[in-house]
Amino acid sequence: MVFKRLLGAMGAGGPSVDTVLDGGAVAPGGTLSGQVHLQGGDAEVEIEHIGLDLIARVEAEHEDGESEGAVVFERFTVGGGFRLAEEERRSIPFSVPLPWETPVSELYGQPLGIVLGVRTELAVAGARDKGDLDPLTVRPLPVQEAVLEALGQLGFGFRSADLEYGHIGGTGQRLPFYQEIELSPAPRYAHAVNEIELTFLATPAGTEVVLEADKRGGLFESGHDALTRFTVSHRDAHTLDWNSEVEGWMGELVEHRASYGSHASFGHDDPYAAGNAYGHAPGHGGHGGGHSGPGVGSAIAAGAAGLAVGVVGGLVAAELIDEVGDFFEGDDDEEGEED
Repeated sequence: MVFKRLLGAMGAGGPSVDTVLDGGAVAPGGTLSGQVHLQGGDAEVEIEHIGLDLIARVEAEHEDGESEGAVVFERFTVGGGFRLAEEERRSIPFSVPLPWETPVSELYGQPLGIVLGVRTELAVAGARDKGDLDPLTVRPLPVQEAVLEALGQLGFGFRSADLEYGHIGGTGQRLPFYQEIELSPAPRYAHAVNEIELTFLATPAGTEVVLEADKRGGLFESGHDALTRFTVSHRDAHTLDWNSEVEGWMGELVEHRASYGSHASFGHDDPYAAGNAYGHAPGHGGHGGGHSGPGVGSAIAAGAAGLAVGVVGGLVAAELIDEVGDFFEGDDDEEGEED
């Protein structure tokens, strides 16, 4: 992944920058690495600052409807404080950590329609230039993949995924937006729910799994949303019987025993304390060694690709390409949406 841009802020003959990301998808909390290649222009210049912005295309709901915008969710300084001679070539390697809540943009190699990018900023002699965006691909953490695999094996199907601006009340969410993965219900739950929405909120200790069901109305009640959450440790990714675990979650969600609010309630609660232990919801599951089940690799081979098939069927390649093109070719003046 490469982009090259002549720095317009410096005028003709100014330095140019070519940022190259190391190949392959990166997991949330993982390391994003690459190099910033600089090419000197017609005169020596002082490179004051080289920065990287992580940017996401996010949807926001408001009174007049819905809109989309670019949100910067992390910034890094990867170099600066040196002089770049005329026509000099210099490479600046970088290695920076992705936030743990970075949304997942692909599943089993299939894009989910989530648009993420890395933008390089170069400051020269008081002038700053924001370069074009380079696409960023993020794969699930092992525990996230295990949950998705179980959902696929249990018969849930992928509908869509997006990023919503706001905060899910009662959670440890830190970014100003969250990812929603929309799923069609498995046949055994189709009589009770129209749709399931899944959100992952990862931390160094584990992942908070937020589930919301759009429940169907009955003879004596109208339809409504039910919401619940569970927390799991990263070490459980390869040890739990995830089909049984997720099936238990769904049973509680459909029966509405553990609901606590709605995604629409965007309270800016204080995040959980750093020492908060990650485990299963009270009264459900545990970390004991008695659980057994298929590993991640065998689960994919056994049919968890049902979600991946949904990705392929639910997204039109041309539409996805247009969306990415619009994002990366859009103007860079959406700073009002970054705070």
